[in-house]
Amino acid sequence: MLTKLNSKTLKNRLVGGFSSLTLAFALAACGGGDTTTTTGGEGGGETAGQTTSIELPFDNTVSVTGAGASFPAAIFQNWFVSLNQQVPQLQVNYQSVGSGAGIEQFTAQTVDFGASDVAMSDEQMEAIDRGVILLPVTAGGIVFAFNLPGVDELNLSRDVYVDIALGRITRWNDPRIAEDNPDVDLPDRSITFVHRSDGSGTTGVLTMHLSDISEDWANEVGQGTTVEWGVAGGSFIGSRGNEGVTATVMQTEGAIGYVEYGYATNNNIPMASLENASGEFVFPNNETTSATLANVELPDNLRAFITDPEGENSYPIVTYSWIMVYEQYDDPQVAIAVEAMIQYALTEGQNVAEELGYIALPLNVARRVAEAADQITDEFSITVE
Repeated sequence: MLTKLNSKTLKNRLVGGFSSLTLAFALAACGGGDTTTTTGGEGGGETAGQTTSIELPFDNTVSVTGAGASFPAAIFQNWFVSLNQQVPQLQVNYQSVGSGAGIEQFTAQTVDFGASDVAMSDEQMEAIDRGVILLPVTAGGIVFAFNLPGVDELNLSRDVYVDIALGRITRWNDPRIAEDNPDVDLPDRSITFVHRSDGSGTTGVLTMHLSDISEDWANEVGQGTTVEWGVAGGSFIGSRGNEGVTATVMQTEGAIGYVEYGYATNNNIPMASLENASGEFVFPNNETTSATLANVELPDNLRAFITDPEGENSYPIVTYSWIMVYEQYDDPQVAIAVEAMIQYALTEGQNVAEELGYIALPLNVARRVAEAADQITDEFSITVE
């Protein structure tokens, strides 16, 4: 038996699950099952994170492919493996190729979704005739991880970490670093700065922050997913992905590099405390990065650039990470699968954020992202058996 139903009648809106104890995500058809999301509590909690049960209205296997940022790769891997265990016929394959390559592949429409730590620009979005929806699904801090034997704690003031990145400060016992660390025995060793060699949203976020706090950086380097490193001299090494930068720092004594917080914590690499806009040295952890996010109001288009956050306890370099989806999909089953993937990310997926080194989305943010994701299956009618 074939039944043709408009997509708006196929399900109660995903956003409804954040204001009630149970959401019927009813991707039901003649003979099909319901998809039910059971939240972990009422909608007034501070962060997202619930249990979810997903059943799709078809029995065949559907594969969804994505590519982009390495920043969220660890949490994506967890989500997509767990989702497949719950829904075996839904397979999500994600390639950690960097935000720049992810945007390129998404623009070329060779993938079903992309991911980036720097939200697409209006011009980039206008180039895609199928339409684009930007969905911030996770967030995290960007840290300066370092490999300095005998040194486990390090303070870096704003002008100091800018000048290390510029190549103006080239030795660890430089008087300006020593001034920030009076009780640390800093070695007479050269600094090796490790940066991304690929087009990177992590680089984009870091250089946006550095441009905001330093006129010298803005004038000499600027911001972007790729920039010219070492303009003032010094020793610089490029590595691909957060994975590559992490490995290079671990293997290079005297190195310092920028990576997503989870990569540093999962590999037990020391991280520097950075001076924030309030003049406080703040160590990156779940509390301080969450404090940053709490001080940011997400705009209607869900694109927020956190360049120099306020708040005494706010860690200074934090970003959302976006999944990019199309407004229109040619295959209804792919559209349903993509929206189910987003549903899982916004609910049960948030429960693992902290243990993997990410920030669980504030509940009000998850609601707004869910509302935006509802557009994915709005543009067609679906025929199922």
